[in-house]
This record gives sequence, C-alpha cells and structure tokens, in this order.
Amino acid sequence: MERTVIQVIATMMVFLTLGFQPVFSQVELTRTGCGTTKFCLEDPDKCNPAVNTTPCLFGSAKATAFNSLTGIDLTFELSGNSTGYIALGLTQDASVGSTMLFVCAQNSSSNGTFFFKTMTLHNVNKTLTSQDKNVTGIQNSVVGENIKCKFSVSNLNATAQTRANADTTFSVVIGSGQLNGDTLGPFNLARNSGPLDLSVFLPNSTTNTTAPPSGANRPLYSNAVLPLLSFLTLSILKFA
Repeated sequence: MERTVIQVIATMMVFLTLGFQPVFSQVELTRTGCGTTKFCLEDPDKCNPAVNTTPCLFGSAKATAFNSLTGIDLTFELSGNSTGYIALGLTQDASVGSTMLFVCAQNSSSNGTFFFKTMTLHNVNKTLTSQDKNVTGIQNSVVGENIKCKFSVSNLNATAQTRANADTTFSVVIGSGQLNGDTLGPFNLARNSGPLDLSVFLPNSTTNTTAPPSGANRPLYSNAVLPLLSFLTLSILKFA
C-alpha cells in the first residue's frame, strides 16, 4: 500500500513539475469572422485554409481580452503548406528591431511529427534565435504537407517601454521556411499587414482598463490540476 501511495504522489509531482501543457491534435480553420471578429492575412488573397488541396498560407489573430497595463490577449490561427515550417509574427516595424515569431512545423526526420517554437526574428540581419514565451492551448493538424495550428498568447504589448497604456498596434507577418534537422532555416516573408490596432477586434465585454485580467499569466495546467488531484486523492483513499 505504501508503495502505491508513493507512486501516486510521484506521478502527481511529475505532472505539476512539467506544467502539464499538452499539445492537442486536430484543428480545422476557416475564414469565418475575417474582418469582423478576427484579423486575417493570407497568401494568395482571400484563399481558404479549409481547402487542404489548394496552397494557402493563412494567419489570423483574434483579440480576447485587454488590459491597459499589461497588454492584449490574442488567439492565433495558422495554416499553410510546407515540408518544414510556417510562421506568424508580430512586430512594430518589419525593417528594424525584431519580430516575435510563432512557428508551427513538421519534422520530416521524425515521420512528419508536429512541433511548436517561439522565436525572435532579427529584422535587419534576418537571423533567428530562441525566445521563451508562454503559449497555451496549442492545437495542431498535419496532413501531408499541410500544417494547421491554433494557440493563444497573453499580455502582448507592442512596446517594451514603460507607459500608462499598453500598445496594441502591431504589424502581422506570415511566412514559411525549411528545416535543417531541428534547426530552422531562413524565414521567407510572404505577407506583411502593415501597422494595425488589433484591439479593434476585441469583444466589448472583455475590455479591462484598470486591473490585470483574471487568470493573467496563469499556466494552462491550472484548470487541469483540480480533476487530476481529485483522481489521485481517490486513488490514495482506495489503497489506504
């Protein structure tokens, strides 16, 4: 009985230590809401990400919450055809500074398995470096060369400067690239939206200008831990 309890507790600690942020499989993307509830950027124009047989590099950004001190929460969609990776980025100016790049890829050396990375694209010399960014709710689908993914990022601010109001004006970019083993090759820009204020896509009921939104910076596993702990507690009682 003691051995069983120890195993259960060890399992619980592993889940909590790893953060239990799973990558959920299968996602379907459409143009529904483009221009009204979400911003869309695609190459070629108005192509349909729901049609896998037609080459279409598609990215969207949907605002879900805003806080004047910390920034805007966005849910992104990305779809495209590549044997390497597709990516969506946010930047103040694509010609200077840097771009926050979200990468969805398939690793051909590992049976086309999906993986996700956040990177910094240095806009002047076009080099890529790793970036640690808290991304939640990652969903994916890989069918042949077609890659689809959906994910959410909180507290995005277009400027790092200390100011009274967070800046929600970004240029959105989409593009693709190849892989050299696990290393990302150069990012090939397909489309650049130019500066736009993503807060215009906010639902009115979610705007918050006084305090950080409830759950801000809270990792994905927080909602999963309670049922997990309940299960582990019942297991301990069963073997007690």
